[in-house]
Amino acid sequence: MDNSIESNNILNRLPKHLRQFIKPQNYEDYSSIDQAVWRFVMRKNVDFLSKVAHKSYLDGLKQTGISIDSIPNMYGMNRILKDIGWAAVAVDGFIPPNAFMEFQAYNVLVIASDIRQLEHIEYTPAPDIIHEGAGHAPIIANPEYAEYLRRFGEIGCKAISSAKDYELYEAVRHLSIIKEAPDSNEDNIASAEKKVEELQKNMGEPSEMALIRNLHWWTVEYGLIGTIEDPKIYGAGLLSSIGESAWCLTDAVKKYPYTIEATFKDFDITKPQPQLYVTPDFAHLSLILEEFANTMALRKGGLPGVKKLINSQALGTIELSTGIQISGVFNKVIEANGTLIYIQTEGETALSYREKELVGHGIKAHKNGFGSPIGKLKGINLAIEDMSPRDLSAYDIYEEKTITLEFEGGIIVTGEIITGKRNLQGKIILISFKNCTVKHNDTILFKPEWGNYDMAVGKEVVSAFSGPADLNSFDLITHTPTSQTIHLKKSAKRLQLETLYQQIRDYREQKNNTISRTKALEELIKNHPTDWLLVVEIYELALLGNESVLAKNCLQHLETIKQNKPQVGRLIDDGLEIVNQKTAV
Repeated sequence: MDNSIESNNILNRLPKHLRQFIKPQNYEDYSSIDQAVWRFVMRKNVDFLSKVAHKSYLDGLKQTGISIDSIPNMYGMNRILKDIGWAAVAVDGFIPPNAFMEFQAYNVLVIASDIRQLEHIEYTPAPDIIHEGAGHAPIIANPEYAEYLRRFGEIGCKAISSAKDYELYEAVRHLSIIKEAPDSNEDNIASAEKKVEELQKNMGEPSEMALIRNLHWWTVEYGLIGTIEDPKIYGAGLLSSIGESAWCLTDAVKKYPYTIEATFKDFDITKPQPQLYVTPDFAHLSLILEEFANTMALRKGGLPGVKKLINSQALGTIELSTGIQISGVFNKVIEANGTLIYIQTEGETALSYREKELVGHGIKAHKNGFGSPIGKLKGINLAIEDMSPRDLSAYDIYEEKTITLEFEGGIIVTGEIITGKRNLQGKIILISFKNCTVKHNDTILFKPEWGNYDMAVGKEVVSAFSGPADLNSFDLITHTPTSQTIHLKKSAKRLQLETLYQQIRDYREQKNNTISRTKALEELIKNHPTDWLLVVEIYELALLGNESVLAKNCLQHLETIKQNKPQVGRLIDDGLEIVNQKTAV
């Protein structure tokens, strides 16, 4: 972890493979324009959301230490967040969904530390500190919601992705970056949008990750709470969008009761949402989450679960009925009459029990893959795992015995037993052989010259999930995103504008009372005639200082901007409304 990050007990629990996504916030990189964007959005949001957001929002702003006037220093936030059992870290834009979920499982809020451009002040498809800090953080102060978020992460990080999911993730990440980047080429944006659209149309059957990501979107990001007739906002995407938070409550957006059916409703991150789901309370969210979890391979296992892992082409784990866990990239199954009878991994594989690697059975011992029969022996009602020591001896499943085990489905294992491993309940979970041959019909699955053969014991696969059983079994420090957030070198004109913003900020915060707001406005009109936000800030100071001439000049220039750039007219009116309310008070 970067040395500039102030750690705490919650962050100290993070495994190494999650720490690779963390980056320093670099607070000094925020410009005075960035600070003004934060202030405008927060003032607008708090003013509006105080009427339409769930009651936890305003309370949460206070509890999480989020200021309306300044971008939060998240590592300062951590000193406050730890009181409610959470922490925050900075990352670069979108990170892989499994990692995002796993952070939540550790009670860590992932915050994209960049901030949207002034030109995208109402909405950005890229995650930013307004969305994360002002959207997600306040609501986690509600204990019921915080537990839902943690539990969602715990279940979500085990969801199995498809090979196409990661390709879509990279495409969406790239699109969000170039849409938010200054001076992006319109042709490049159109090309990136087309790629995302094409991928979305050709995803095939949705993976578990795709489905649970839908639930995350319609709750954590875009959720409403209360009744269909009078919903309140709690989703971070709505709380952080000054445009969509108002629009979402109109009749133009359809409202539906939140049920498991939301799992199958896809979303488009680049557009406002045409429909939203309303939960009666936060506890209901957890009920739907558990209902979905009951459909996952995590809880159902079996042949479908193993096939999901094969389709993912990624590191995953199956757990057998004895509790032994096999972690690797699964590439093959053999089935008979719809029943799983043999599993196979390729490359490095590790064996574990209760999320702890079995001694002597890490990736060095199984560097070329692992295969094992699944099920019961043919003609014997008693599964190996259920045999007592006396039963094992009766069937010659005993140390130094040469034996042939024929499984239901036709897998035959022949070899000399070396030893076995038992679980805490005394059940055999692993049998090791030498001089061993494993075959299915005429197909040889293992030869004696390949070395000793380790056979996992279990009559069925009870669980299948993404990632390794023991996080220490594999090198998971592999994060290399194909696209990085774009930060262009600032022009002299941009730096000049930032200086003007900083002067006005310093005056408002009483750091420099010698600055002429009139000269600042004149320079702004001359060199930056379309910038409206700083004019609103100068207007506010003019009202507070009873400078009627300066206030009049500000309003006249704002009217000119509205005529030349009608698309910012509503933003200007919103800013003036906030200022007039504050100064009247």
